[in-house]
Amino acid sequence: MPEQGPAVEEAIERELRLLDPQFSRSPEQVGALLHPDFHEFGVSGRHWDRASVIEMLASTTDAGARPSVTSPITGVQLAPDLVHLTFDTENDGRHAHRSSLWRRTEDGWQLYFHQGTPFAPGTK
Repeated sequence: MPEQGPAVEEAIERELRLLDPQFSRSPEQVGALLHPDFHEFGVSGRHWDRASVIEMLASTTDAGARPSVTSPITGVQLAPDLVHLTFDTENDGRHAHRSSLWRRTEDGWQLYFHQGTPFAPGTK
């Protein structure tokens, strides 16, 4: 059952920042939210590391190139310093289930892991 405590709310706020094209084009802003050991399994199947995600987001010039949140983000605090978020996105007809793990660090909540899994509408 999803929870909505302060830790989950903070992780959701930060996730939404990363989904904002204006925010995500700034390497400094994105870097502040990504854990030093961040990695992602993208919708394409590619394995991304922190540096490659920062570079890719900074080079994105089309605001429509970033996914829009199409479902509410829900989350659960798994441990005092760990939050798990889930949500779905749609971008140019491509749908993805998304899962993020946020870790509390000395610098605040940082995204440690993200995964996007494609799905066909109606097959949730």
